[in-house]
Amino acid sequence: FPSNERDPPIRQTAMFRRVTASLPAVRGALRQPLARAVHSAAPVAGRSSARWVAGLTGVAGAAVAGAILSQQAESFFWGKADKYAEVRKDIDKIVSDNMAGPLIVRLAWHASGTFDKVGCTGGSNGAGMRFAPESSDGANAGLQLARDMLEPIKAKYPDMSYSDIWTLAGAVAIESMGGPKIEWREGRSDFADGSKCPANGRLPDATQGPEHIRQVFYRMGFDDREIVALIGAHTLGECHKDRSGFVGPWTRDPYGFDNTFYTLLLSEKWAIKRGSNPVQFESEDGTLMMLPADIALITDPKFKPYVELYANDSKLWFKDFAKAFAKLLELGVPRSK
Repeated sequence: FPSNERDPPIRQTAMFRRVTASLPAVRGALRQPLARAVHSAAPVAGRSSARWVAGLTGVAGAAVAGAILSQQAESFFWGKADKYAEVRKDIDKIVSDNMAGPLIVRLAWHASGTFDKVGCTGGSNGAGMRFAPESSDGANAGLQLARDMLEPIKAKYPDMSYSDIWTLAGAVAIESMGGPKIEWREGRSDFADGSKCPANGRLPDATQGPEHIRQVFYRMGFDDREIVALIGAHTLGECHKDRSGFVGPWTRDPYGFDNTFYTLLLSEKWAIKRGSNPVQFESEDGTLMMLPADIALITDPKFKPYVELYANDSKLWFKDFAKAFAKLLELGVPRSK
């Protein structure tokens, strides 16, 4: 949150106690809109944090003010009983300082998306992307940046496995960008070398259509509704020529987690971008792009109803995405019943 070193120390006034006492009541309602409230209401130059806090109103204002005024407020987001609260805060700082939310989500996604339910190989356990062949998979190009960003977390919390760190970071990144709370469980272990890494080619190929999409996601144990819910994460970030071969953002707010990906899929007129290689689609004004695998969601008669569903009901998408993403992060993790 914004701060100003010139502000005087905050005393526990009656107002302070009333504000902090209100936090439990608004905790659930404010996970998504709080980030946007902070972004839109942040202090401008010459206006102190104290005056900003005083000017906040409503439920969002109370929660933001309480978060600033109370040393315990950050546990408001993660839960007082969460023994990983400090890890979450450290990850959130890395995400925020580097504007790395989309990249961190991609790391967690790709580290988990190699799972094969038949042989129970691949998945988030092992952190195999540290080794070849997984590190050399073209679909993972650029993710060394994300792994390097999280090295300070491993150094500070050496007892945590890389695979736990990467998956937790993905959950934290989604929440920090205004997304839903992602249920996450510890317990992953790391491979000693690359001998247990799955063969390359298990991750989705964005140049392909519905048949390929289903083949990849069905292999992991997802159904059509979960597929469409998960691909909605393309509301984040943008493509880079040197990584995927594609170029451009999906939405006009690459760091905001909302259902804009679906609304744009339905509302924009998408056409193949002239000269693109690999082929990608662009909006009528040329500022936004979609991948062939994205367009497949509105050309396939079984996928499209879910696109329409999520375009019209962001709360439902948040619920479905949170469940599907938590399932993704659990793939390949040995659990005792």
